[in-house]
Amino acid sequence: MVFDHETDYPSQWAAIGAIALKIGCTEETLPSWVRQAKRDAGRQEGTTTTERERIKALERENRELKQANEIVRMASAYFAQA
Repeated sequence: MVFDHETDYPSQWAAIGAIALKIGCTEETLPSWVRQAKRDAGRQEGTTTTERERIKALERENRELKQANEIVRMASAYFAQA
């Protein structure tokens, strides 16, 4: 909405303020959404939503693998004593 209507306002910030009131979010939230939309569209440097989701999935997998390795390590130590 901001991109579609920013020409109707003197600045992007004015558009964000007006649109934020209309959609019921704060004027602090909407600019972050606009920046993320620019990143996703390739208009601004930074991590896209898809990349962030992939990073989160890889971090989760890494955490799970570390836990599994710790379990294997503990089991090896237990069975080495026997």
